[in-house]
Amino acid sequence: MTVNVNIHEAKTHLSRLLEQVAAGERVVISKAGTPVADLVPHQAATVTFGGLKGEVAYSDQAFGLDPDIQRMFYGLDPDRAAGSSDVIGSDGDAAS
Repeated sequence: MTVNVNIHEAKTHLSRLLEQVAAGERVVISKAGTPVADLVPHQAATVTFGGLKGEVAYSDQAFGLDPDIQRMFYGLDPDRAAGSSDVIGSDGDAAS
């Protein structure tokens, strides 16, 4: 069964309307005779963790250091030896 109410009545009798919804009735709230909302029972959505297990693939390389980012943060060329003097200065030029 469907119950039609206006906004004022819905505000005034919300508790009663929610009890009717819990009992299985459908409540339509209207503004100037035009339906704007439906009160329906809540349906909890189930959440499944690991639902994509085995369907998503990635390479461990995705978690490695990117040479460009390494250079931006540290100014070092990661392909060169650790003792190299190739440091990018604050003016953007390589210092030696």
